[in-house]
Amino acid sequence: MKISREEVMHVAELAHLELTEAEVERLRTQLDDILSYIDKLKELDVSRVEPMAQALEAHSAPETTLRDDIVRTCDVSKAILEQAPHAKAPYFRVPKVIER
Repeated sequence: MKISREEVMHVAELAHLELTEAEVERLRTQLDDILSYIDKLKELDVSRVEPMAQALEAHSAPETTLRDDIVRTCDVSKAILEQAPHAKAPYFRVPKVIER
C-alpha cells in the first residue's frame, strides 16, 4: 500500500472535497494502482530512446504533420462583457463561492 487513508483525506481537504468512507477507499485503491503502474514503467530501459517534445515526428508521415500556428486577433471580449451582469472590464465579477 503506497497511499494511506490519511493522505487521501489530506488531498480531499486541499481540494475541498467531502468524501464518504467508500469513496476514500476507492480513491486510495485507484491511486495505489496508478503508483504501482508508474513503478512498472520505471523498470523500462529507455536509455536508447531520444528525448522528445512531441509524440509525432514531422517527417514520419504527411498526415501526422502539425499545422502552422497562425496568430489571429480575437476581439470579442467587449461584446461578451456587455452581456454580463456586474462586469468591470476586462473582468467578469462573480459572487464569492468558496468560504473557509
